[in-house]
Amino acid sequence: MKHTTIVKRFEEYLRSNSLKLTPQRRRILDCVFGTHAHFTADELYGWLREQRGESESRVSRATVYRTLDLLQRGGFVESLDTGSGELRYEHTLGHEHHDHMVCLECGRIQEFHEDRIEELQTEAARRKGFHIVRHMHRLSGVCRSCARKLEQEGRLEEVLATRRRQTISGPSRA
Repeated sequence: MKHTTIVKRFEEYLRSNSLKLTPQRRRILDCVFGTHAHFTADELYGWLREQRGESESRVSRATVYRTLDLLQRGGFVESLDTGSGELRYEHTLGHEHHDHMVCLECGRIQEFHEDRIEELQTEAARRKGFHIVRHMHRLSGVCRSCARKLEQEGRLEEVLATRRRQTISGPSRA
């Protein structure tokens, strides 16, 4: 989708909520749609601070959080809870639906799409009379690279068992 189309849609969305496209909101929008990374609000704030810009378009941390909320409510971005205690965002407008695999060791996020999973969840919803509007599917585990490293260290099974216990009982409070 063309960036000009995205900007126009965001302007329309803002107008429908009696808001304006300020220079700060525009900088945030441009930055969000200028990356294909999964990012945190603080990472986005850091990127904006690194950019040299006009003094009137300096962006506060609060403006980043408020604008991300607007972008999410408008369907421009989605948040992903990776279990790290901090949401990660990605722009979704114009992108095909996908799900995520999150490595609990290195934090790497892999996108994937599996038609069989989509079909099974649609069928499960149909049987229950549930009408899906959207969904997020997240697999948490250990990526191939981390698994190889842990296996070489002889710790893979230990780490997997520990991670499974944390999932069942929640993180320990040491």
